[in-house]
Amino acid sequence: MTPLRLSLAVLIALLLSGCGERVASPSAQAGAAQQKVLRFTFMAAEAGFDPVRVSDYYSGVVIAAIFDPLLTYDYLARPAKIVPNTAVALPEISDGGKTYTLRIKPGIRFSDDPAFKGKPRELTAADYAYAIKRFLDPKNRAQYAFLFEGKIVGLDKLAADAKKSGRFDYDAPVAGLETPDRYTLRIRLNEVDYNFSHVLAFFMVGAVAREAIEAYGNDTNAHPVGSGPYVLKQYVRSSKMVLEKNPNFREMLWNAEVGDDPENRKIAVRMQGKKLPLIERVEISVMDEAQSRWLAFQRRETDLEYQLWELTPKFMSDDGQLKPEFIQQGIRMDRSVDPEIIYLILNTQDKIGNEPNPFGGFTPEKIALRRAIAMAYNVEDQIKVIRKGQAVRAQFPIPPGVAGHEPGYRIGIPYDVRLANALLDKFGYVRGADGYRRQPDGKYLILKYFSQPTERDRQFDELMKRSLDKIGLRLEIQKERFAELNKLADQCRLTMRHSAWIADYPDGDNFMQLLYGPNSGQTNSACYRSAEFDKRYEASRRLPHGAERNHLYREMARQVEADTAWLLTDSRYRNVLVQPYVVGFKKHPVYAHEFLYMDMDPRESKEARP
Repeated sequence: MTPLRLSLAVLIALLLSGCGERVASPSAQAGAAQQKVLRFTFMAAEAGFDPVRVSDYYSGVVIAAIFDPLLTYDYLARPAKIVPNTAVALPEISDGGKTYTLRIKPGIRFSDDPAFKGKPRELTAADYAYAIKRFLDPKNRAQYAFLFEGKIVGLDKLAADAKKSGRFDYDAPVAGLETPDRYTLRIRLNEVDYNFSHVLAFFMVGAVAREAIEAYGNDTNAHPVGSGPYVLKQYVRSSKMVLEKNPNFREMLWNAEVGDDPENRKIAVRMQGKKLPLIERVEISVMDEAQSRWLAFQRRETDLEYQLWELTPKFMSDDGQLKPEFIQQGIRMDRSVDPEIIYLILNTQDKIGNEPNPFGGFTPEKIALRRAIAMAYNVEDQIKVIRKGQAVRAQFPIPPGVAGHEPGYRIGIPYDVRLANALLDKFGYVRGADGYRRQPDGKYLILKYFSQPTERDRQFDELMKRSLDKIGLRLEIQKERFAELNKLADQCRLTMRHSAWIADYPDGDNFMQLLYGPNSGQTNSACYRSAEFDKRYEASRRLPHGAERNHLYREMARQVEADTAWLLTDSRYRNVLVQPYVVGFKKHPVYAHEFLYMDMDPRESKEARP
């Protein structure tokens, strides 16, 4: 490198800066001039980056950085607050709440891509209409189709016609999706939907360009083309993703609702009015094992670390605080409980593929078997041993901080091994000479549990086996990678599996839809179909947040317990470790790419990054 020479102007600037932030060393000034690169990890592999063809959290983080929804969330406001994104303003709502009119800011451009044949491509209202239609195109098998099914006037008929003909007609007019001019989108709903603004703020509902989708055909998961702040520069499946600042990105200045929070005020002082994004490159690596992620963070090979639940004793004291040695290094910790639920799926279908499901169906003996499994599983051990105390027991299908949560509700399935054994005895699950139980008809009984091939999941395997051994049930563990597990879930081919759902938007409907019968093969991984549950869920969708809807949610929760399609387990603390040179980070409850609102300043660290 060329030796660094300081001009008189630079020396004066450094002297003057002493009255504000501390003076940076020449080496730090050189580092500040380098490209700002943020590095972090995923604990599981992504599935791809076509918003309608994936549903996992990890893919969603990248999708959120590339595609632009009409609306978004204020970065700092709590509770989460919807604000315009590409729309000029929040939607104009008319016709008693059934018509949404949005106007898009002119001049927003998609990132350059060969699909556009060298011409600039402006974002228009038609791109949002097209993006919404794609969710109901049967060939896409969209996991988030439920966001629009039954909601938009005329759209379901178009989807039904496509199922018959084998072709979705994107050019056919849809009464509920109108684009009266280049920048206006008018959406007409079949009935009032009190969450529809949240749907329009969901990052999976970003605009896509039809030319790009048609150009890349079946490979759209590897070729995302959006108008958002970043572009996908490099992609090695299940290994590494590199995002770079979109050179076409519109002018966007840092602005957020600060409120009275002192941490928010500190962030605002550093960030207010800066042009975004400030981070020019984002490198994401897939690391299955927590120990590898921890070592990478310690070596400053990563700048943020989200997912170290198993290793919290290494950096956190018993009172939930960061240990002094890390504070001395300038490392910070952002701590919150995720708006999520973890649950054990107990598939209620009679058959999995062509084979009988040993605990599928709703006859008394099948419900008794599912109930015994749930009663034998030790959730407290999961929290204490596997989570290292970094979780809280989930009692209600809607987590705290989400509209519809019921703080006084207590789950009606206790941990009781003695009672679980008595239940199995009563319904004819007799133990054989080997100590394991047979089915009531005397047939061999074996239960399959699905998990990933990681050290963390090995602990879940062991806890599940110990739990079922106590009630004489033989367990077979089947290992699959994360993406394959999701595919099996989409096909309703999982019997037992731990699963997680983190809020897409902060309303209870986003959680209760996980058990709605028509969502089987989408988000309903238990493939649970209950006429009583579905009737109440459909009624709840017609109600605003409030006592009447909450009453239905309580009844729905009790119905799921009675049928034992799930066992709720926990919600995890999110302990995000942040290197000292990372500026402006605060975990958002539903926003997926905080790095849009962050900066990096090497002057904050005494140690250089590798």
